[in-house]
Amino acid sequence: MIRKQLTLPTQYQLQTISVAATDGNTIPVSVLGKGKPVLMLHAYGMDAREFLPFILPLMGKYQFYLPHFRGFGEAKSIHLTQFDFVRQYADDIDKVIEQICHELKIESLPVAAISMGAQVMWAYFEQYGIARVSHYLNIDQSPTIHNQSDWQGGLFGTRQQEVFDIFHNVVDMTLPYAKIDSFTHLPFAIKRRVTDVERLFSLLSVNRLRSKAIIQLLTHQNDRKLVFFDHRTWQHKMRCLQAYLELPYDFRDVIEKVTIPVVNLIGGQSKLYDSQWQQKVTHMLPHAIEVVLPQAGHAIPMDAPVEFYKVLKGFLEG
Repeated sequence: MIRKQLTLPTQYQLQTISVAATDGNTIPVSVLGKGKPVLMLHAYGMDAREFLPFILPLMGKYQFYLPHFRGFGEAKSIHLTQFDFVRQYADDIDKVIEQICHELKIESLPVAAISMGAQVMWAYFEQYGIARVSHYLNIDQSPTIHNQSDWQGGLFGTRQQEVFDIFHNVVDMTLPYAKIDSFTHLPFAIKRRVTDVERLFSLLSVNRLRSKAIIQLLTHQNDRKLVFFDHRTWQHKMRCLQAYLELPYDFRDVIEKVTIPVVNLIGGQSKLYDSQWQQKVTHMLPHAIEVVLPQAGHAIPMDAPVEFYKVLKGFLEG
């Protein structure tokens, strides 16, 4: 019997291109689809390919570019060369956008970004302006991380100090082991603390019970499994966390300069960024509308996958 290998049409084949960064590294970008180009930026700890379930139905009309941020996904072996990782990511994304626009001979393209990826876009707008972005989907991300006297919409809202104290603790615990290559070589107590804090962060990111159950299932590590757990991104995560705690990320000054059309997608039950403060951002943007998903937490694609797909599709259709 002769077996024929199934060959998928080109638009359904996931490809990877490389983009040269300013420091000599190359940034991997997953590319899928055929049609108008779209850039999508992933969240902290996420692999860019986790967008795939939402973009597969749209691949006949759009070509999606999914960059992998240094330290995550296909770029997990690419190291940061700056402590300010958000602005280094913004520099990388500038090169990605520049290459796409040059190769396709276009002036600009739409961008959708979630959480940390959206924080990177605030930094991008600050440094590089809006000329290369035609319209923007901001997914549950405030322009400010730390609460201030005139802004209480920072990360974790009223619980910020409580959660930041937990983060400070785990960062301080891991700093003496920053140069250890393998997670398996860490003291067991530190491995347990790191994974517990990661689980806490993930659970705070969702609202629905089914999402919490999935996270508990995927992140549970009994003692025996934890002993041999090969956690390849733990150092990078700790470094990013340290920067979040120490650097005064505040991009409110750039908001009024983002005059392109913006859709501000908000999780109505977000525990990371209070929805009422996110709605203030909508009013601060010159040309923005907002969509609030009442039952979704911060991780909107996980809590409300169908609704997220509809918003993404509507955003792309203009």
